[in-house]
Amino acid sequence: MIHFKAEIERFGTMGEKTGWSYVFIPAALANEIKPDCKKSFRVKGMIDQLDINGMAVMPMGAGDFIIALKGEVRKKLKKEAGAVVELYLEEDKDFKIEMPEDLEICLSEETHLIQNFLKQPKSHQNYYINWINQAKPNLRVPKG
Repeated sequence: MIHFKAEIERFGTMGEKTGWSYVFIPAALANEIKPDCKKSFRVKGMIDQLDINGMAVMPMGAGDFIIALKGEVRKKLKKEAGAVVELYLEEDKDFKIEMPEDLEICLSEETHLIQNFLKQPKSHQNYYINWINQAKPNLRVPKG
């Protein structure tokens, strides 16, 4: 497990990352977490006193990485861009994506659908699962 302090930064104009708040992880530290890795991976540990797991570490080039800090995380930390956080991180080798039963049933109705979904990178699968789960509370079933 590595330990370091970092400032929460925020992208100005940066394509799809415009407005993101993040913590920068230099190549040397990223290499201590997951040696010789050049692609996204997951970490667990703590940011300040907040336990985290399954959080994505994304490559930024030249071996450097970032961890995006969503509003929900910043709210729990009670910190925004410019604040310093203390991180304890290690690779999350236990990270698994839990597919909701109803999604699995829908995708399994056509063999190619479930196969195509499972071919996607875990990050894409997780994105769609989270998107669906966030929409569920807003769904209204018509009374029949």
